[in-house]
Amino acid sequence: MQTHSQMPLQVADAGRLQWDEQADLVVVGFGAAGACASIEAVSRGLDVLALDRFAGGGASARSGGVVYAGGGTAQQQAAGVEDSPQAMFDYLCQETGDAVSDETLRDFCERSREQIAWLEHQGASFQGSVPPVKTSYPSDQYFLYYSGNEAVPTYAAKAKPAPRGHRTVSSGQSGHALFAALKSSALYQGVRLQVQSEVRRLVQDEAGAVLGVEVWRLPFGSRIAERHARLSRWVDELHVYAPSLAERLRRKLRQMELTHAERRLIRARHGVLLSAGGFIFNRGMIAQYAPKYLPGLPLGTSGCDGSGIRLGLGAGGEPAHMERASAWRFINPPLAWAHGVIVNADGQRYCNEEVYGATLGHAMVEKQDGRALLIINRRLLKQAFVQIGPGKVWSFQRLPALLNMLFNIKRGKSLAQLASKTGLPLSGLEETLTAYNRAARGECKDPLGKSPAFLASLEQGPWYAMDLSVDSKLSPCAMITLGGLKVCERSGQVLNTDQQPISGLYAAGRNAVGVASNLYVSGLSLADCVYSGRRVGAHLALKAVAKNSTGDPA
Repeated sequence: MQTHSQMPLQVADAGRLQWDEQADLVVVGFGAAGACASIEAVSRGLDVLALDRFAGGGASARSGGVVYAGGGTAQQQAAGVEDSPQAMFDYLCQETGDAVSDETLRDFCERSREQIAWLEHQGASFQGSVPPVKTSYPSDQYFLYYSGNEAVPTYAAKAKPAPRGHRTVSSGQSGHALFAALKSSALYQGVRLQVQSEVRRLVQDEAGAVLGVEVWRLPFGSRIAERHARLSRWVDELHVYAPSLAERLRRKLRQMELTHAERRLIRARHGVLLSAGGFIFNRGMIAQYAPKYLPGLPLGTSGCDGSGIRLGLGAGGEPAHMERASAWRFINPPLAWAHGVIVNADGQRYCNEEVYGATLGHAMVEKQDGRALLIINRRLLKQAFVQIGPGKVWSFQRLPALLNMLFNIKRGKSLAQLASKTGLPLSGLEETLTAYNRAARGECKDPLGKSPAFLASLEQGPWYAMDLSVDSKLSPCAMITLGGLKVCERSGQVLNTDQQPISGLYAAGRNAVGVASNLYVSGLSLADCVYSGRRVGAHLALKAVAKNSTGDPA
């Protein structure tokens, strides 16, 4: 079995090397986690050098900019929403599983209000405007929404629901605005950022302590650096629309780096932080750890190649939850789709259609061999076209829905005809719709716990089926990875296979196991980046104080 580790440069001690540069904290990967760690550390007096293979931002800058927060944030209070850290904890217990301890999850919830206030202090902006209906991502009018399963009956029965998706105020996808605020704050406070700088190896002494990094940097201001920057922007823009072309250009980027980058050694006096994103773009790692997710569409940027995790593995770190990936099968908007039924290859329902898209995607990939067919009728189809009209949803929501309703749909005047066209067994389809229609008429509760407001009778045809399976060509299923390196939950220090901390090595964000490493909820990964990044910065600052006061290398 492959390990995909990146073996370190082994030396007897730090004094044996000619270091080109030094810093208290060296950050590998300057996305949300790296930026938050940098800000926390520099604000506490540490000298911080951040390195990024590209321009910084990574998947965080290209995300929706949603931060999962609750417990009574200022935005929730402005919206008249009642919430508490306990309610937030009770809900997240249903999503996080055993990814982190109850103690860590409770701390995450207790500090949630402060995290949002801290982000605002860095220049990010949030509001308490709540959309009138559930959506996967709200329009520019709304910035606080139910970003997970909070209001779904089975979840609400265990935790008082509240909207906790805090979307950064900005036009369109807000990740760029959130990262811009973090980057500006970091640079203003004195963080040194070096872009187009790829860390290829950690430097480790004979005892296993991490001393620094070997970085390969494109010559600053050179023509090749300009070409690299321009091409890397094109690659990330093209990927969703032309993944094969993007992959060819990604190979060109790699060749530029291998040919023109210059080697430098950077000493980390107190620690190295790995915060370089997940591994969804590393097909070899996906094949090894999460092969069920190979048919999906990788979501993120070229830097999400597992490089940080591989550096940690090479230094002796232990991976966990690497089989966990998140498949995003959103069927709202259009809201009418969520009133239909999702069935498997046997024509049977297996998931409440009102659940969050990643919850549906998880059930589809992990339990149904990636199969998902959406069954609606003419009335719902007409409603769906109206609901995705101009000005009503984002273009990234409208276009896939429109393409599927025009080109990825099969029509049957009878259920027998629909079954024949889709290859579904007629008996299974009839059984499913009979039970569903009974619930829609109010004769019984929906067996999968669907809210009455999301039920719609499918007694009248004609009927339509859309194939939304994981390998659908017209409805690509976006995916991210959730696993990473095991870390100490109090410091963020990477743990080895004996569950002992590796001296000088830390991980945060999607390089580390955290609150988002079991099941995904919109905003939970970014919230974990803030939480885990700040944890490392704070720990290293305290460690530096202790070392300076006692002379103990700690």
